Amino acid sequence: MDTGTDLLIGIIIVVVMLLVGLGVGLAVGRRSSASRGGDGKGRDRRVDLAGGAQDLTPMTSADEDSGQETVVPPKPRVAIIVNPSKPDAAGLEATAGAVCRQEGWDAPIMFETEVEDPGCTMARQALEQQVDLVVAAGGDGTVRAVAEVLAGTGVPMGVVPMGTGNLLARNLDIVLGRPEWALRIALWGEDTAVDVAHAQIEPGGKDHAFMVMAGLGFDAAVMADTDSDLKSKVGWLAYLEAGSRKLVGTRTKVRVTVDGGEPFTEKIRSVVAGNCGKLQGGITLLPEAELDDGILDVIVIAPKNAVQWIGVAASVLGRNKRKGLHTEIHRCREIIIESEEEIEVQLDGDAVGSSTYLAMQVEEHALTMRTATRQQKRAIRAEGWPIPVG
Repeated sequence: MDTGTDLLIGIIIVVVMLLVGLGVGLAVGRRSSASRGGDGKGRDRRVDLAGGAQDLTPMTSADEDSGQETVVPPKPRVAIIVNPSKPDAAGLEATAGAVCRQEGWDAPIMFETEVEDPGCTMARQALEQQVDLVVAAGGDGTVRAVAEVLAGTGVPMGVVPMGTGNLLARNLDIVLGRPEWALRIALWGEDTAVDVAHAQIEPGGKDHAFMVMAGLGFDAAVMADTDSDLKSKVGWLAYLEAGSRKLVGTRTKVRVTVDGGEPFTEKIRSVVAGNCGKLQGGITLLPEAELDDGILDVIVIAPKNAVQWIGVAASVLGRNKRKGLHTEIHRCREIIIESEEEIEVQLDGDAVGSSTYLAMQVEEHALTMRTATRQQKRAIRAEGWPIPVG
């Protein structure tokens, strides 16, 4: 294999890992396991480890001195919305029941997502039951759907990360690979107000929430063009195959309007807006992005050819904050991108089709997330959470 081929392969791997890394965890497991969807839309069941039905009526007890009954306040209730296609989903119901019992909560109400409904309907049903907490158990697609419904309601949201990427959980420092610990963080962690980003893919069109990143161009095209059969066989490596076909391409002329200012034109390969900045593998695409600052960080990527992608990779790995080689970052509350031709769009790793228009805004502190307390973080670092489940 000659040096030029080695260089091109190296570029492909770096670029796809940087720009499509978010799509790996956001899309792989969810789409490839469609046959394992829920057996009924919004199916709701209450876990009772003792085997009986749960009575939600406030309990009463007799006062020995006065002979009067006193009302015992009901235990707090949690609804858990789980993607059943995830490997850890099968044991979550029992784990959640045990954790809730140990932490003094009522038995959890379980909902399962479906292929055609990643969690929006289930989140609405959870709110109708006036629960104290809603937990999204799945990948970032499940998290995005639940967050879209909970935004602005004041009802706290927890996350049990079960995807491959789990990018929102990574940005919030929620423990990965330990569902029982993530559940305890959700039940008695601290409330953190975070921003919710919104996107419209046509003027005046439907509003779509996203929590991690959204954009158009190269990254969205790779996600849309990845072969599903290959993906089911080799997982995230299928994105490298798609990326190798998309890496060498032409730039698209777009008009960009930032915070209502004077529009400017740019030839781009990709534009990605982030509500937060971390990807997998310790890579930070947007070094100044914070989940609670009321600001969108938007990177414009504009290499002319395959060799210039090396500069893009160097800029990202070097954490250039504003201007890098063939990259530029804008910080804003709203951005509108209008293209001369239709190009692919993605929201949190989901390809949503092609468009000539993408508008994105940020809604500051719209969602309350449960995050780990300092005490919980210490226990996680020490792997010393003392209470086993079961």
